[in-house]
Amino acid sequence: MKEEIEKTVEVLRRGGLILYPTDTVWGIGCDATNAEAVARIYRLKRSENKKSMLVLVDSPDRAARYVNRVPDVAWQLMEVADKPLTLILPNACGVAENLIPEEGTLGIRIPDHTFCHELLRRFGKPIVSTSANISGELSPVCYEEISKEITEGVDFIVNPRYEGDSTRKPSSIIQIGEGGQVKIIRE
Repeated sequence: MKEEIEKTVEVLRRGGLILYPTDTVWGIGCDATNAEAVARIYRLKRSENKKSMLVLVDSPDRAARYVNRVPDVAWQLMEVADKPLTLILPNACGVAENLIPEEGTLGIRIPDHTFCHELLRRFGKPIVSTSANISGELSPVCYEEISKEITEGVDFIVNPRYEGDSTRKPSSIIQIGEGGQVKIIRE
């Protein structure tokens, strides 16, 4: 796995796009601080919907670097989550501007997936995660379901043997307001 992670990190550092397994579905990813790479994902997915892309980080400490003043309830939700959870948090910072919607929020998730966790730890920055499909199409739950257009549009494909156990469905999404208000977007 170490060699695969090193190759993936090298592609991310060069501003490339990766196709990789997560604890939910297969994703398209890039360095979340690289606006040019983020723009390439929008073009590949044929979407400019900034709300469709989130970032993966390896720890709550890392999450705090990309959101000013994380509401306390967010930490509590991260601790008690028993399935993949994306938190949409206010006051995004430190990521590519074209990743942040008008509201200034950022979707953040800490994956429970060995390959992803090691990749994130080694890369040291957030990685964009968006389902590996053209906007409006179904999210691929396994590598075989990913369209040729997507596989040909990325710079590196992580070996499917690192797929591991996934939920095979998108994460739950909860939006947290600046005052700690909680809104369930997707269960």
